Amino acid sequence: MKWPILRAFPSFSPRYLRPFIRTCAQRSALTTGKKLHAMVLTTGLSTTENSFLLNTLLHLYASCGDISSAQKLFDEIPHSSKDAADWTSLMSSFSRQNRPHDSLLLFSQMLEKGAEIDDVAMVCLFSACAWLRDVGVGSQGHGRVVKMGFERRVKVCNALMDMYGKSGMVEEMRRVFTEMKEKNVVSWTVVLDGVLKWEGVSNGREVFDDMPHCNEVAWTIMIVGYVGNGFSKEGFLLLSQMVFHLGIKLNYITLCSLLSACAQSGDVAMGRWVHVYGLKMMGMEMDIMVETALLDMYAKCGRIDTAIKVFECMPRRNVVSWNALLSGLAMHGRGQLVINMFPRMIKEVMPDDLTFIAVLSACSHSGMIDQGSYYFDSLQSVYGITPKIDHYACMVDLLGRAGRLEEAETLINKMPIPPNEVVLGSLLGSCNSHGKLQLAKRLLQKLILMNPRNTEYHILLSNMYALAGKPDEANALRKVLKTKGISKVPGMSSIHVDGQLHQFSAGDKSHPKTREIYIMLEDMVQRLQSAGYVPNLSAQVFPGDDAGVELEKEQALFSHSEKLAVCFGLLSTEPGKPLYIFKNIRICRDCHAAIMIVSKIYDREIIVRDRNRFHCFKQGSCSCSDFW
Repeated sequence: MKWPILRAFPSFSPRYLRPFIRTCAQRSALTTGKKLHAMVLTTGLSTTENSFLLNTLLHLYASCGDISSAQKLFDEIPHSSKDAADWTSLMSSFSRQNRPHDSLLLFSQMLEKGAEIDDVAMVCLFSACAWLRDVGVGSQGHGRVVKMGFERRVKVCNALMDMYGKSGMVEEMRRVFTEMKEKNVVSWTVVLDGVLKWEGVSNGREVFDDMPHCNEVAWTIMIVGYVGNGFSKEGFLLLSQMVFHLGIKLNYITLCSLLSACAQSGDVAMGRWVHVYGLKMMGMEMDIMVETALLDMYAKCGRIDTAIKVFECMPRRNVVSWNALLSGLAMHGRGQLVINMFPRMIKEVMPDDLTFIAVLSACSHSGMIDQGSYYFDSLQSVYGITPKIDHYACMVDLLGRAGRLEEAETLINKMPIPPNEVVLGSLLGSCNSHGKLQLAKRLLQKLILMNPRNTEYHILLSNMYALAGKPDEANALRKVLKTKGISKVPGMSSIHVDGQLHQFSAGDKSHPKTREIYIMLEDMVQRLQSAGYVPNLSAQVFPGDDAGVELEKEQALFSHSEKLAVCFGLLSTEPGKPLYIFKNIRICRDCHAAIMIVSKIYDREIIVRDRNRFHCFKQGSCSCSDFW
C-alpha cells in the first residue's frame, strides 16, 4: 500500500492524517500505518491536544494484531483522553490473540478507572469468560447487563448465551434465549451449538428444525454434531439436503469443520466425501487450511500413509501443515520418520513451540531418548523457544516410559514453572508401567489436590496395589471414589461399518447382533488360548480369591469393549480387511496382548486408536513396540 500524497504534502494537519490511519486499519496495512505513526512522532503531532491521533493509531495496531504496540500506545494515552472504544479495541485484540486473562484484567481496570462500560465491553467480557469457562465472572457480568439495561442488546445476549453454553450451563442459556425480545440467526445458532454439545443430537435437531432461518453456519453445526457423535447416515442426509437441494456451496470453514468432526469420530467415509468435494470445487490447489485439515483427518482416522500422500501433494505448506503431519506421525509411532523429516521442515518453515511438542512426543512414543533430550536441550539455545509446560510434560513422559523415573522426578523439581496435572499424571502412568508404588502414592496425593474428581489416578493406583498383591488397599481406593459419589469414566470402543458407528462398553449386550458377537467371542477366546494366550488377571480387582472369583475375573476380561468391537468387526467385514477401533481411554494390557495374537490368527491388520496413540497390530506384533 503506497501513499504518494505523503511525499507531496510533508506538513499534514492532524485532521488529514486521521482518515489515512483509519484506512490502514481497514486494510490491515500495518507497515504503512507504522510510517504514519513515525510521521506523527517526528512532526510533533503526538501532543495532548492531538491525542485523538494516538487513539486512531491504537485501533490500527489492535486491529492488525500488534498487541505490544497497541498496549504501549494505550498506556501512553492520558486517561482523560481514553474513550470506551480504546478500552474495547485492546480487549478485543486480547480475545483474538487467545489472551482471555488479559481481557478480564483490562475490564477490571475499566471498572476501577470509572471508564464507560458499553455493550462492546460486555461482549468482550463474555467472550473471555466463555474461553475460560468462568461462569463466576460471567454471572456477575450477567447481573451488570440487567442493571445497565442491556438485555435488549442482541449482541450482548448472544455473547452471554455463548458463555453459558460453552460452560455447560444450558438451562441458563435457554433462559436468556427465552427472555430475549429480539432474536437473530446468531442467537439461534448459539443455542443450537450449546444444546448439541450438552444435550445431544436429538435435542439439537429439535432446535435446528425450529429455527426460522438457517444459514450455512447453522447447517454446518448440525451436520458436525451428527458426524462428531457417530451419526454418519444422518449427517450425510443433512449434508446432501444442504448441498444438492438448497444449493449451498461449502466454503473452507465448513469443510474444515466437517473434517475436524470426522477426525474426532474416526469417520473416514465422510472425510473422503469432503476430500472429493474439495477437489471438485477447488481443484488440485485447495485452500491450505482445508489440505491441512485433510491430512489431520486421515492421520487421526488411522490412515497415516494417506495423510503423508496428502502432505506431499500440497503445493505449499506452512508450519501448521508440518505440525499436523509430525503430530500424526508421532501418534502412529513413526518417531524415526519425524526425526528424518525435521531437517527438511526447517528448510521450508520456522518451527514453533507446537512443532517441538510433536517432535518430543514422537521420541517418547518410539523410545528415542537421546534424540528427545537433544531437541529439548536445543529449544532455547538453537531455536530461541522458551520451554513450556507441554515440553516438560513430553520429557517427563519420555524419561518415564524408558524407566528413568528418578531423572523424570529431578526434571520436575527443577522446572521453572509449577508442574501441572499432565506432567504429574504422566509420571504416575510411568510408575504403573515400572511398578514404582511408593512414588505413585506420593504423586496421587498431589494430583488429588489438583483435580479431586479425576477417577483415572485412583484406578491406576488401585491396579498397582492389585499387581503388588495388596487387594485390600486396591479395594479401599475404589471405595473412596464410591463414598464421594465419583464414577469411573466407562471405557467405550467404537467401529465404523457400512457408514454406521457401532459402540460397545464392557460386557455390553445392547447391540442388535449381541448373540452373534458373543458366539464369535467364545470362538476367538478358544483360538487365543490355543495360541498360548493367558488372561492377565493381575490388575482385576474383585473381592475374594476363590476359583469362582478367578472365573469372574476372566469373564470380565473377555468381554472388554475392545474385544467386543473386534468380534463385531470380524463378523461384519470381508476377510483380510483392516479393522479400525477407536477407544476413549487407554487400551488395557490384556486387550493389547490379546489383539496382537488375534491379528495373526485371523490374518487381519487391526488399528486401535486409544486416548494416547495408535496401535497397529499386524501378524502378532504392534507398532508401539511396548512404548505405550
